[in-house]
Amino acid sequence: MSLSEFWDFLVLGVVLGSLYAVIAIGYTLVYGVLQLLNFAHSEVFMFGGYGGLLALTALIPETTPTGMGSVGYVLIGMLAGAALGGAVAFGLERVAYRPLRRRGAPRLVFLITAIGASFFLYNLAGKLFGRNPLPMPTMYENTKVLSVFGAQLTVTQVLILVSAVAMMVLLDYVVNRTKMGSGIRAVAQDPDVASLMGVDIDKVVSRTFVLGGLLGGAAGFLFGTNSQVWYTMGFLPGITAFAAAVLGGIGNVRGAMLGGLLLGVVETMTVGLWGDDWRYVGAFVVLVLVLMVRPTGILGERLGRTA
Repeated sequence: MSLSEFWDFLVLGVVLGSLYAVIAIGYTLVYGVLQLLNFAHSEVFMFGGYGGLLALTALIPETTPTGMGSVGYVLIGMLAGAALGGAVAFGLERVAYRPLRRRGAPRLVFLITAIGASFFLYNLAGKLFGRNPLPMPTMYENTKVLSVFGAQLTVTQVLILVSAVAMMVLLDYVVNRTKMGSGIRAVAQDPDVASLMGVDIDKVVSRTFVLGGLLGGAAGFLFGTNSQVWYTMGFLPGITAFAAAVLGGIGNVRGAMLGGLLLGVVETMTVGLWGDDWRYVGAFVVLVLVLMVRPTGILGERLGRTA
């Protein structure tokens, strides 16, 4: 690998890793509050892609928008993806998980329910939207606009990176600096004491799901802008993002961000060195090696009792 190729793959890895980080936050938020591995979060991501696709298909004219029109359509697509992702996450919590929590179901039942919900949602999407990949409507001319150490970034890559970083910064602020974030952290630490202090556990859990769903849905739209949207598109990014959450420290929001960026870089560097067939091998080898040395992840997991 030449030096110029190294920078190309590094920049691509940071862009991809930022997407993984946003998705991983959804896993780590829910786990931090409920100690639940919400494997249906990958389908929240997928529905976000369809949300943006449907909104833009209805609005974008036949000609390619330019200028502020392009900016407006990007914002509409992201908001539509986030809204549908948040709605699906809210529905999951109310229909699939809340009844189990109120009945004191074992954790294994939650896990089985999450897997079942995942199968249901992606088959529902296949039935509603078809099983063939659908291209995202053209919102702008995807030209090269930025050079970083010789690596050329397109409009789509800059959009993904800037949007993902902005969402991560905003989420970190919400969790650590707002009243809602204080409730989430209190419930994650000790739900019984939080309840005695006046925290509404059901509201906190519901808001946690919605918050993760908003981010996951927006990430689904961003992923779709770089490729296409299809009913199983959440599987591989979802698995990789879950691995990123574990790598950074499951239940640790900043750990999920760090893990996502690291796995994205390792994945693209693996492709550069050994080819696309080894894309996911390098990332998961790094995951195993790190967990052998530090089982709680890079930044350490933050665990509470189940809400």
